Amino acid sequence: MPRPRKNGLDYFPLDVDFLEDPKIKILKARYGRDGIVLYIYLLCEIYKQGYYLKIDDDFEYIISDDLKIDQNKAKQVLNFLLSRSLFDNTLFQSDKVLTSAGIQKRFQLAVKERARKNPIEVGRYWLLKKEETEPFIKCTHFSDLSEIKESYSRKNDCNSAEKSLKKSKVKNIDNILGFSPELEQAFQMYILVRSNNYGDIIPEQIQALREDLIQLSDSEVERIAIVKKATAGGWKSFYKTPGKEKQSRTKKAAVKDNNNFKRRQYDMDDLENRLLGR
Repeated sequence: MPRPRKNGLDYFPLDVDFLEDPKIKILKARYGRDGIVLYIYLLCEIYKQGYYLKIDDDFEYIISDDLKIDQNKAKQVLNFLLSRSLFDNTLFQSDKVLTSAGIQKRFQLAVKERARKNPIEVGRYWLLKKEETEPFIKCTHFSDLSEIKESYSRKNDCNSAEKSLKKSKVKNIDNILGFSPELEQAFQMYILVRSNNYGDIIPEQIQALREDLIQLSDSEVERIAIVKKATAGGWKSFYKTPGKEKQSRTKKAAVKDNNNFKRRQYDMDDLENRLLGR
């Protein structure tokens, strides 16, 4: 029967200048020997499990009982260790997990010989970057991120291609319709007003409006007048303006189309300034 795979360590390295670290000196100055003992106790518990330790709200009682330290003092020491980055505070706040990049670097060194034959798999609590992680450490988190990025990249490529196709179609139609600069400016002002009244408008609807305008008149001057009239009235569509009879039909059609909604009246000079960014 195969021996169960060991996740933790039997021992871990402790630097000979451990007590010379400024953070450890402050820990000792504030909490005395209890602070040092508690920190080493937590390191032992972490390496016993592997490279991290998941705790719960009762863990402070266990520390207090094992080390014969006042519970409030144990809590204060733990908060100090988190605040000075001896443990990763972000991961602790989100998952109640105790670990750090330094702990994981030392873990890599300790399992090096063992993991060369049997690579060690780590997960989402792994803090080291891909370039900092040894080849014998297989981090599932890296593969998940790669899949997400690849999926996102494919989605963006598809969206970009679709947008490019739409823009190409719009540009080709515009060229065919041949709007003059004056007519185009009036048309853009109309689109601005229409969007304010009725919400966003998709490119296909804009092209339909352009084609309707072309069919209403062969005169450039008349087309501009039609657009300005529709802009000032806040209409949803274009209507031919010359002649009282046609104007009457236009008003009736506009009222029917908009369910007797009272349209806003617009200052054409102000709209033009907004469009030109003045």
